[in-house]
Amino acid sequence: MEVQKINTRDVILENYTNYVLTHNEKPKSVYAFAAESKMEEAEFYEYFNSFKAIDSAVFVDLFKNTHTLLSDNEEFQEGDAKHKLLSFYFTFFEMLTANRSLVMYILKENENKMKTLKTLDGLKEEYTNFVESLDIKSIDMIIDNVASIVDKGVAKVSYGQLLFTLKFWMNDTSPSFEKTDVLIEKSMHAGFEVLNTKPLNTFVSLGKFLWKERMGKN
Repeated sequence: MEVQKINTRDVILENYTNYVLTHNEKPKSVYAFAAESKMEEAEFYEYFNSFKAIDSAVFVDLFKNTHTLLSDNEEFQEGDAKHKLLSFYFTFFEMLTANRSLVMYILKENENKMKTLKTLDGLKEEYTNFVESLDIKSIDMIIDNVASIVDKGVAKVSYGQLLFTLKFWMNDTSPSFEKTDVLIEKSMHAGFEVLNTKPLNTFVSLGKFLWKERMGKN
């Protein structure tokens, strides 16, 4: 029974992906989609309550696939927080690139910022839980109450960084999205330097990179 549930969910996701990428629009209705997928409408609702729910599930699945892949990697398991977060970013964006057409369709279809954020709510929950599990600490902070504020805000700030990187990746026209890789590395180094209260050099490097990118597009 469990195998059947997993397979049905996969069929829904596969058929939905094929439909939106072929027609560049969502199916007209759940009923029509279910009929085309040779299943009962009620069967669709066992897994998703709307097409928007599928959109959200796409990003959650990409996160879970990334996390599962990394969890099986011994080097990842033995790495420190910075190594794990960097590994996550590079692997997650490889997953996004492998599914770029679908990801771009979903995000561009929800051009309204609030709708886009709502679509990514599931990803936000998974990602912030992951960052919190890394137990990132401010090593050189001397004032306890300041360190507490930094620690509590790490997951929230890190999610903002993920969204910023995602936006950059969407607009990246470099071969193999190599500029996104540069951004990931520079922003990650800068972020961890902030926690160690030594940010000047890394922020200057990040700032130069972003300024160059912006000027190059103007």
